[in-house]
Amino acid sequence: MSSAAKPHFSRSLFWFRRDLRAFDNAGLFAALEASEAVYAVFVFDREILDALDDPADRRVEFIWESVAELKAALLELGCQLHVLHDHAVEAIPSLASQLKVDAVFTNHDYEPGAVVRDDKVAAKLQQAGIAFETRKDHVVFEKDEVLTQGGKFFSVFTPYKNAWLKKIDASRVAPFDVASLAGRFSANNALDALIPLEKMGFKRTNLSELKFPVGARGGELLFEQFLERIDRYDDARNFPAIKGPSYLSTHLRFGTVSIRALVRAAWTRWQEGSRGAEIWLSELIWRDFYAHILHHNPRVVGKSFKPEYDQIQWRNDTTEFTAWCDGRTGYPIVDAAMRQLNQTGYMHNRLRMVAASFLVKDLLIDWRWGEAYFAKKLNDFDLASNNGGWQWAASTGCDAQPYFRIFNPLSQSEKFDAEGVFIRKYVPEVATLSNKDIHAPWLTSPIEQKARGFVPGRDYPLPIVDHAKARESTLAEFKRALK
Repeated sequence: MSSAAKPHFSRSLFWFRRDLRAFDNAGLFAALEASEAVYAVFVFDREILDALDDPADRRVEFIWESVAELKAALLELGCQLHVLHDHAVEAIPSLASQLKVDAVFTNHDYEPGAVVRDDKVAAKLQQAGIAFETRKDHVVFEKDEVLTQGGKFFSVFTPYKNAWLKKIDASRVAPFDVASLAGRFSANNALDALIPLEKMGFKRTNLSELKFPVGARGGELLFEQFLERIDRYDDARNFPAIKGPSYLSTHLRFGTVSIRALVRAAWTRWQEGSRGAEIWLSELIWRDFYAHILHHNPRVVGKSFKPEYDQIQWRNDTTEFTAWCDGRTGYPIVDAAMRQLNQTGYMHNRLRMVAASFLVKDLLIDWRWGEAYFAKKLNDFDLASNNGGWQWAASTGCDAQPYFRIFNPLSQSEKFDAEGVFIRKYVPEVATLSNKDIHAPWLTSPIEQKARGFVPGRDYPLPIVDHAKARESTLAEFKRALK
């Protein structure tokens, strides 16, 4: 329902999803504002979890830890969080009826599968005479809030960004003061114990070893640390060996930070003259843009935004795809990126572009294969952003990189990891090579090979493709497909 409506309910249930925080939460605030008593629930949705094929999924552990922290935070506000492991489509209407609530509140989810789920939940609730109220929380501007002067969606980022910036003001990013209404939480009798990961078919990962802060407190810590270096973001963000990014993408994905707080900080610092803050704000606007594209074009899930690009005849060599997935392509910067992803669930944004370009433009493998692999591995996997990023790299999307601009993995490596610090961390096989040779180990001279005890093809794979030749083949195929 529209956020303009001002309903009043005796009892309401708030359903946490990708908004795992008890502060500055639009839907939670709306529930408290409109109700005399509010219950809260989180569902480990089996519709999603049962489809995961790896019991050691860092995202599930991140959610579990974040829900544990959320449960404690809500308890301090006087609310006991219900935590269920069930199919949300059935569990939410069932719990709502059990608690005899008048309404279920939640925040919008724009993914096509989530829209279908919410429609089913709304229908079941309606049959029981229970209202279903949703609010905007995951983005700053959604759906039809930023449109062209002709009333259509934007398909090019810069005009979208300009329109976005014209609409932004303090009211758009003002926080929702949940704590001020905490007296309306219901002290219900939800189960105290959090369902163990093992009972849901999952197990602990290396998340704690990675020392990646989880939950709302983790998000707050990373945000505070980033604000100390935000002014350098413009330059630092491109170099994977240094601490340049915010590392907040996973927290944004699961809502353990507030997008309003991040935009407010970036916008304020930009107004004060920070170039780094300006660029970071632009990255946050890209996030809104991709959500905007997905909402208006759900067909991008599985199809090229530009239909003519679906005529491309991909090579789709499974052996080469496996080499790319495993970080065994013979190009150290690509392999380091893929190994970082496999070992940590994170990949530096510059390297996401490099790795994606290599798969699509060097190996001529369907971008959807890469998109699906990232979807399985990324801690911060977000359908809109992942799809948008892959279609950008593949030149099939809105405002995409022109197909004739193809990343050269060697020059990218030399420019953004000049001393090979990042490569040495993830590709130890080439760690002994000089700063010059580490980018292209196959070109190491016989004298250097002997001195370093390194033999290309024995100690590290030879390149699975010649970039120059691959580039020409790819250009020819794109030209043929687009005739």
